[in-house]
Amino acid sequence: MSKLGPGLFSDIGKKAKDLLTRDYNSDQKFTVYSYTDAAGLAITSSAVKKGGLSSGDVAALYKYKNTLFDVKVNTESTIATTITFLEILPSTKTIASFKVPDYNSGKLEVQYFHDHATLTTAVALNNQTPAIDVSATIGTPSIAFGAEAGYDTTSGKFTKYTAGISVSKPDSCASILLGDKGDTITASYIHHLDQLKRSAAVGEITRRFSTNDNTFTVGGSFAVDPLTVVKAKLNNNGKLGALLQHELIPKSLLTISSEVDTKALDKYPRFGLAIALKP
Repeated sequence: MSKLGPGLFSDIGKKAKDLLTRDYNSDQKFTVYSYTDAAGLAITSSAVKKGGLSSGDVAALYKYKNTLFDVKVNTESTIATTITFLEILPSTKTIASFKVPDYNSGKLEVQYFHDHATLTTAVALNNQTPAIDVSATIGTPSIAFGAEAGYDTTSGKFTKYTAGISVSKPDSCASILLGDKGDTITASYIHHLDQLKRSAAVGEITRRFSTNDNTFTVGGSFAVDPLTVVKAKLNNNGKLGALLQHELIPKSLLTISSEVDTKALDKYPRFGLAIALKP
């Protein structure tokens, strides 16, 4: 598959969004990873406590030649399976996913990568309301234009359509997305402050035309030392979030996060704790 192309449509604006959302949580989560080189098998066990409810899951990832098998079982007796086939046809990736016992959750997705374009087609394997999603991106790693549409074959109507543009440089990336059937527009910009891209500043603004609402969020990350990163974000609604992430041992992370409403300081702040161990 080509590594010189513009990337998938879902990559437009993803870097800024990840910096503003990834690792922020108000739950307590404990995760253990293990990997067997000889068998090519990776196992992940997770336990989450959210409010007064607890849940957990066990996931196994196995690679056989050009095929990846990903199976996850949770405490609600749901089995989620994803099978990824690499290079069935040149420059393609095929992904089949389904859940048991939800037999209407099946989905088949085909991704095609070219030096100047990418194309993704996804079909929901649902007998009642089959749907088709198509996205395409043209350009280069530096500048990309893309669009996405969803179509419901039962009603004969489009369920979504989105368009976007992304401009990237080695130390920065800017993007604009027109989504929600043209009702919202989101512009974002991220700038990396070091060569390792561990420190960065980000800004995002979203306008919803139907309600004339604007949401502006600024944030950033800063590498205190090689093992510790702090992040913070603030939006115009007064929501302030912060987190500290420390590498306890190689590849094992402790993350402490919090969120406070600066316009309602009488409310208790929300806290989250996550421990991810990779022996």
